[in-house]
This record gives sequence, C-alpha cells and structure tokens, in this order.
Amino acid sequence: MSSKTKIVVLRMKEIIYTAIFVGFGILLILLLFIMFRPKEEGLAASADAARYIPGIYSASLTLGTQEVNVEVAVDSDKITSISMVPLSDAVATMYPLVQPSLDSLTKQICTTQSFENLTYSEDTRYTSQVLLKAIETAVEKAKIK
Repeated sequence: MSSKTKIVVLRMKEIIYTAIFVGFGILLILLLFIMFRPKEEGLAASADAARYIPGIYSASLTLGTQEVNVEVAVDSDKITSISMVPLSDAVATMYPLVQPSLDSLTKQICTTQSFENLTYSEDTRYTSQVLLKAIETAVEKAKIK
C-alpha cells in the first residue's frame, strides 16, 4: 500500500495576516455599501424641508448708467434678507424711491416668504415691479431643482 501523502506546512503568522486582510477587505466593502447606497426616504424628507441652497444670491439691475446688484440671503427654508449693493449716493439721489421700495418689499417678503399679494403704493408701482423682478431672479438661483 503505497499512499502518496502530501504534507503542507503553514506558518501561523501567514494565516493570521491573511485572516486580518480578509477581515479588513470585508469591512471596507460593507462600509462602501453603507456609504453609497441611495436613501429614498431621506432625500424626500430633506427636499420638503429645504427649499433653497443656503447662501447669498444676486441679480443685476441697471439704473440709468449704473449697475446695482440686488442681493438675497437665504437659509435652507427661508429668505432672510434682501439688500442692494452698491447703492451709491448718485443712484440714491437720482432714484429716491428705490431704497424705500426695497425696504417695503423686504419686510413683506421676509414676513410672508412669498411673492404673492405684495402691496406697494401707486407712487412706487414701477420701481417696486422692477425690484421684485430682480429679487425673483435672485431667489430662482437659490432654489433647489
């Protein structure tokens, strides 16, 4: 009876290192799977809560020969402030209704968080409409699409 027995010699150190690397590989694959899997319910809930990308957005407005930027600051769910930059003395002098109209619109928009049912006087109707269009353009840039 002749049997050809093969003896394999393994060192314990090699077995331990192999087991550790296999364990790290499995852990890495699990972590990648957990990190990059799509989350349907989390995205839907955050999209309802967040309407804007937080930041300051601007829209250009030409008054005479000067350009003025209407800046709108937004949080994730609301409009926080509206301002005009740079409002030079020349623009304020030539267009005296701009700043009061902007202040009135800012109060109303920040309070209601809407562009619907805004009121403005008959004297500032056209100024308010121009400002409102610039504000809407800036807010449109901030919206999550």
